[in-house]
Amino acid sequence: MNLAPVILFVYNRPNYTEQTLQALMHNELADYSDLYIFSDGAKSDKDEEKVKKVREIIREKKWCKNVIIKEEEDNKGLANSIIEGVTAIINQYGKAIILEDDLISSTYFLRFMNEGLNFYENKEEVISIHGYIYPIKKALPENFFLKGTDCWGWATWKRGWSLFEEDGKKLLEEIKRKNLAHEFDFNGSYPYIKMLKKQIKGENDSWAIRWYASAFLHNKLTLYPNKSLIKNIGVNGEGTHTKKTKKFDVAISNTPININSIPIQHSKIAYNAFQEYFKSIQPTLLQRILHKIKFI
Repeated sequence: MNLAPVILFVYNRPNYTEQTLQALMHNELADYSDLYIFSDGAKSDKDEEKVKKVREIIREKKWCKNVIIKEEEDNKGLANSIIEGVTAIINQYGKAIILEDDLISSTYFLRFMNEGLNFYENKEEVISIHGYIYPIKKALPENFFLKGTDCWGWATWKRGWSLFEEDGKKLLEEIKRKNLAHEFDFNGSYPYIKMLKKQIKGENDSWAIRWYASAFLHNKLTLYPNKSLIKNIGVNGEGTHTKKTKKFDVAISNTPININSIPIQHSKIAYNAFQEYFKSIQPTLLQRILHKIKFI
C-alpha cells in the first residue's frame, strides 16, 4: 500500500499531545508512516513553558517510522498553521492524513485513511476521507458518503485541497447566490452559516468552515466510517477554545472498518441520521459549543 504522510498540529497542550501521539504510535501502520509535526510558537509569555513542554514530548520517542518536526518562533494561529502546513505536505506528496493534538485514534485509523485514499484516488467526486463520526444510535452502512467535508481526523489529495477557498466572504456570497443556505445548514439543523459569518467578521479564525464550504459548493463527497475511529479529548473544558460537553463522546472502534465498493453518492440514510442527532442537541449548546470546538 502506498502510505500517505501524517501531519500533526500541536501548540500548548502537553497532556493532550502525549495522548494523541501514544495512540498514533499504536496504529498498525505507524511503523511504516512518516509523521510531520508542526509546532506553533507561543502567543504570549504565559504559553511559553507549555509550548516548551510540548516540544519536549514530540521529541521523546520515534512515534512513527520517521518524525519530521517544524517549530515556529512566532504564533501563526491554528488556521494559518493548518492551511500552510497541509499545503506544503500535500504539494510534496500529493496526499496527507491530518490530525490535531486532541484527537485519540483507533488502532485502525491509519488503515482506513490509507485504504480510502488509495481506493478513491482517481474518483474526482470524492474530496476527503474522515475518521470521526457523531454518537449516532441508528445503524449506518459500514462506510458512506456525505456532501462536504469534516475536520476531526481526515485525509485528502492535492486535487481535493486545491479546491480550498480561503476567502470566507466569497464562499458565503456563492452559497447565497445559489440559494443553498438551508442545505448548507443540514436543513436548518446545524449553524454552519452562522459560523461562516463569524469567520468573515473575524470572530473566529476557522479554517474548517471554509474547507466544508469549499467542498460543498463543488458538490464533493467525503467518505465516513459507521463507527468512529477518532475520539476528541479536547471537549472537556480545559482547552482555550472549548466548553465542557459530553455530546461528542464516542467509543473508538476496536475493529477495522472495511472499505467497500459502494455507490459514490450522498447517503440519505446517513444524512437523516446526522440531522436527527444535530436536532437532539439544544440550540444554545450548538451556538456555544460547536463554533468554538469544531471550527476553531
